[in-house]
Amino acid sequence: MRRATSPGRLALSATALLCATALVAACSGPPHGDTDGKGVQLSATTPQATGDIDSFTWATYAEPPTLDYLQAFDYPQNTILSNVCESLMRWTPQLTLAPGLAEKASNPDPTTWVYDLRSGVHFHDGSVMSAEDVVYSFGRQTNADNASAWAQVFQNVDSVTATGPLQVTVKLKRPDSQFPQYMATAAGVVAAKAGVEAAGKDYGTGGGLDCTGPFKLGAWSKGQSVELERFDGYWGTKAKAGKAVFRFLTDPSARTNAMLSGEVDGGYLIPTESYDRLRRSGVGTLYFGEGLSTVNLNVTNLQGVLGDVRVRKALSLALDRTGFVKAGLAGAGTVTGSLTTRAAWAAAPEDVRKGAFDGLAPTAQDIEQAKSLIKEAGASGKTVTVATSTIGQDVSLLATAVQSAGARIGLDVQLRTIAPNAFTSLFTDPKAREGLDLFPETYYDSITDPLDLLANFKTGAYQNFGGYTDPAYDTLVDRATAEYDPAKRAAIEAELQRTASQQLLWLPVAEWPTALFLNKRVTGAPTTISYMYYPWAADVGAAR
Repeated sequence: MRRATSPGRLALSATALLCATALVAACSGPPHGDTDGKGVQLSATTPQATGDIDSFTWATYAEPPTLDYLQAFDYPQNTILSNVCESLMRWTPQLTLAPGLAEKASNPDPTTWVYDLRSGVHFHDGSVMSAEDVVYSFGRQTNADNASAWAQVFQNVDSVTATGPLQVTVKLKRPDSQFPQYMATAAGVVAAKAGVEAAGKDYGTGGGLDCTGPFKLGAWSKGQSVELERFDGYWGTKAKAGKAVFRFLTDPSARTNAMLSGEVDGGYLIPTESYDRLRRSGVGTLYFGEGLSTVNLNVTNLQGVLGDVRVRKALSLALDRTGFVKAGLAGAGTVTGSLTTRAAWAAAPEDVRKGAFDGLAPTAQDIEQAKSLIKEAGASGKTVTVATSTIGQDVSLLATAVQSAGARIGLDVQLRTIAPNAFTSLFTDPKAREGLDLFPETYYDSITDPLDLLANFKTGAYQNFGGYTDPAYDTLVDRATAEYDPAKRAAIEAELQRTASQQLLWLPVAEWPTALFLNKRVTGAPTTISYMYYPWAADVGAAR
């Protein structure tokens, strides 16, 4: 499911302080309305907790393969890790950027970022954070041998240097508007150098993580659960719960039943087939919030039948998006022809925002035109292999919808079932994608900037699984990356959006809000996708 991967858009000038206040105050994020425009009520937040609790239990759909921040690139890892490991900057529940482990960030020239760290911040092993720990943590990200999922964030970094006991200076090869935004994600995590080195190859899979968050890693029962324990030496506001227990429940029905019975207190990524049941249960509340998320079909093979854009267009035209939203998303999403969400364009001028969404790939079914394209491409009877999984109906029913669409236009669509715990490997292991042409992906932005998604189609990009290459597209990505002015950058991004749509590099399906369930015992969790990087579990406490 993704990156199944997100922070506030920065209004940067090359020589000004970030957000003109050196990040003493948070930057503005996307607007928050009462609904998402599709009849789904969006909640800005949940009621604040009234007091502390001993513990709470949370449902997750899969066990993380590791909690090493280098590989924190999907829902299971980040949902847990965001409460244990912290980054230089912080993504707030309002999807804004604020100070994190760095109390100040300055941009003295277009290729320099200076981060002044908080003093007296303790790691979970009791040691005190220094600039050297930041340099070491970023060094792990840039070491090619580590195959970090976040390596692309550091592609323009020339050096990371400790320029004082509590100051780190990042020198860039060229201006990079995205780098400072990603410092609020797992790319900006700081861990204790001594602790990581002591753990060696076992780091992330057992023992401590030696980070600075409000919780520290506790017992990990493989295949069952992982526990987080409140860290009493935390530099910020202490967690309201003494312990947070994450249970790995791969079966959607089991997750729902656990919520209804009180076996778990809540969860994100609620199975869509359970929305109505949970709403009517009377045991808690189902919330929806801004998800910065789109449901897409990730094209993983451009060497096969989908290498012909006519086949991709035909499959897109044959897809019943409306039916999928009703069944697969329980009516909570919205059909879209855009790979990016409208909220991601919040900082763009109105005319640019309008241009970015005008004339995109049609979303209405047109079977006859689709058949004509398949015939024209000589693709009748050709096989397309699509991944499916029992993670939830948002995955399984989308795969089935693709199979149905293919059958109507003369394609032989075969489904390959992948276990929930193995689904995340599609994003990290090329072998897991072998033989696949498509897989359903819910993509969440990791920053409130459409380039987060659109940069995926640059030659060699981490999620460019299909191997798309276009020098003109690459040039536009580089121009947008180098542009600190958000309005000018958005105009370039609109060009990228049009190319991605014309070429159908992925097949867009729907926008989808974040779903959260809380029983009557607990409250305080954010409703937005911020939980991927914000220490949300620290806010969860007694509801009454």
